[in-house]
Amino acid sequence: MTRTVISSRSREVVIGFEQPFAVIGERINPTGRKLLAEEMKAGDYSRVEADALAQVAAGATILDVNAGIPLADEPAILAKSIKLLQSITDVPLCIDSSIVAALEAGLDAYEGKALLNSVTGEEERLEQVLPLVKKHGCAVIAISNDDTGISEDINVRFAVAKKIVERALDYGIPAEDVVVDPLVMPIGAINSAGQQVMELVRRLRAELKVNTTCGASNLSFGLPNRNGLNSAFISMAIASGLTSAITNPLHSDLMQSVRGANVVMGNDAECANWIAAYRDPDAEGSVRRGRRGGRRRRATRG
Repeated sequence: MTRTVISSRSREVVIGFEQPFAVIGERINPTGRKLLAEEMKAGDYSRVEADALAQVAAGATILDVNAGIPLADEPAILAKSIKLLQSITDVPLCIDSSIVAALEAGLDAYEGKALLNSVTGEEERLEQVLPLVKKHGCAVIAISNDDTGISEDINVRFAVAKKIVERALDYGIPAEDVVVDPLVMPIGAINSAGQQVMELVRRLRAELKVNTTCGASNLSFGLPNRNGLNSAFISMAIASGLTSAITNPLHSDLMQSVRGANVVMGNDAECANWIAAYRDPDAEGSVRRGRRGGRRRRATRG
């Protein structure tokens, strides 16, 4: 089965069909976070550090790192962020930028095998990004849109994904190092968006034999109780074969859905991760005390 190996200096994470679901923490991204953007631009990375540690503690297995700040030196900020993160945590990183120079700066700063976010089916983007992927021996997220935009026809999105996988092979990049994003559309606007993604994920797994990811929260855009909807979606998507997602691990309901899906899919051996996350230490202690107390009472009556 397809295994996409991502690594830091000292730790490997495997994205795969028979592996625990990979949670790619999305919080280190200044888009829509004015304070974080201002701090990063000014050289203050304290919030980046705090967000990284909080996401890892919550269960993120990979961290997405983005430095897309208007009128800022994105390549330099991204490289600094990556060096900082690799000094405080051992989880692998997903280097995220729409600017090729920033991707290259991030890869130059990275130690290990990164996940690059991203390449599309646009010809110019393919010609710019795939040589970088080959040069640095990293893995890459392939987004299923091209020069014509994002199609609502899942057959078109599948064809774009197939094109990217085939072009990557032309550069000597194996399919296992291409993680396809089938694109999650807002379900409030397109009622079949969830079904589309799940059908695409099943096809990508069966026909192209590639791992998959998505921006999970896109599904709930514009709707109330987004966390509830995202949690329902993520467990169903995992059952359909989705192997990773860029999402917010600080939402406990979503992480519960991920851990539960890992158990149900047989990817949490002996339910060890579930038990470690949800065992009540106070209740466990009470059970032990009760058992000891019971033995003492029986001995006294005897």
